[in-house]
Amino acid sequence: MEDLSNSGTASPSPSTFSLSASGSLEAISTPDTQRSLLFDDDVAEDPLDITGGNSRFIMVVGGLGYIGSHTVLELLKENYNVLVIDDLSNSYESVLHRIKALATEHFAAQDRPMPALHFRQLDYRSPCMRSILASYSSYSIGRKASTPITEITRAVPSGFPFSALQRTDSGIDMETDDAQETILRRESRISGVIHFAAYKSVEESIRMPLKYYSNNVCGLVDFLSLLEEFGIKNFVFSSSATVYGEGANCGVPLREELCVHHPETFYDDAGLERQVLPGVLGLTSPYGRSKFMCESILADIARSDPSWSITALRYFNPVGCHESGILGEDPRQKPSNLIPVITTVLTGTKPVLEIFGTDWSTPDGTAVRDFIHVVDLARGHIAALAASAARKIKTPFRAYNLGTGRGHTVREVLQSLEETSRRRIPVKEVGRRAGDVGFCVAEVRRAESELDWRAEKSLADCSVDVWNFTKGRCEPQISDEMIC
Repeated sequence: MEDLSNSGTASPSPSTFSLSASGSLEAISTPDTQRSLLFDDDVAEDPLDITGGNSRFIMVVGGLGYIGSHTVLELLKENYNVLVIDDLSNSYESVLHRIKALATEHFAAQDRPMPALHFRQLDYRSPCMRSILASYSSYSIGRKASTPITEITRAVPSGFPFSALQRTDSGIDMETDDAQETILRRESRISGVIHFAAYKSVEESIRMPLKYYSNNVCGLVDFLSLLEEFGIKNFVFSSSATVYGEGANCGVPLREELCVHHPETFYDDAGLERQVLPGVLGLTSPYGRSKFMCESILADIARSDPSWSITALRYFNPVGCHESGILGEDPRQKPSNLIPVITTVLTGTKPVLEIFGTDWSTPDGTAVRDFIHVVDLARGHIAALAASAARKIKTPFRAYNLGTGRGHTVREVLQSLEETSRRRIPVKEVGRRAGDVGFCVAEVRRAESELDWRAEKSLADCSVDVWNFTKGRCEPQISDEMIC
């Protein structure tokens, strides 16, 4: 069942390669059959259909990024076939081989075959996505009953000219029996989609808002239209705690009802029924606005067509790596999140860690965040898919916080990594960064009760795994710089 393939975007006909059964990382490139992007829907048997049979797949767009790669691995471990879509704009193809190596080891230990893992190097906004979705569709010939002629004649007014006239001299058989029309039925083998393809830097979004609105919002609209055309309506959206805007500065854990897109009722901590109206105050960046817009679009789609099952997962601060040290956060572009920036200081790529703001209303003056281990976060996506399949989510659109429910300051994170690595991390205190908030911690009861999910790993676990991933790239330090 094991299969790993790739399609590129250099030409209208994507290329395909597979890893050998021995697990070699050498890619063998072979050209694929030329196809028409205009008439794909007219083809019953797709030449790119490499999957065979009726195997179901979860499609993960942006699946080689930090969160996406860990989610793909967890999907495989839960026995899902996975199709990864990624344009490698902020990731590396080597991540695919790391995922496969870890999954192969996992299933070898259990003496079970590994599920299928497919890869297409593609921007999720590309017109070639139509070809990909067509290749993961199965087709069958069926018959559709036409309206009997007797019913047509019955519907015509009795006095209408020629209503009773029937041609018998033309040689055409005018049977009044039910005529049937042959049709081609299409069913997608993609049973769910997880969307990680958004741009995600708050700082960059302030400098380049059009880039963010184009990819995050406009791209999502076109993508959803294409999924609807292929009947793919189980959708898990990678959202963010930035949708809470200035509400994050309230100093208490954020509950999902602080940001809704249609009127909702809920019970507060005192057991009183409350009603909230759509909207949110104080969105602090184009990135946060793009996430809020996307959630609103998804909520409106689900309201108009309840056959959709859409789950928005609001991330807090993903950190950590896979415990093996093989899979971690390694962005192609300049990192902006706290942990990857700290690792660049540990490896010597960056001389000093800048702490943005030391005058927040927090225990040590630095910002408080809810740091969730990326493996816990990945498993939250599995829980969302499982809850949707089991019909435990009672509304077509539902948002969930994925966090630990506990906050840590920037200094606490820094101290944890220093203790784990036994290294001093030089810091420089600077002013607050545009778009930041001082306090952002999740209220997690909804995810615990409805998704049967909760974070299990601690900040210490995150630090150990990050150091395990990072230490091989670090230069030795002299002893007086080390923490004893």
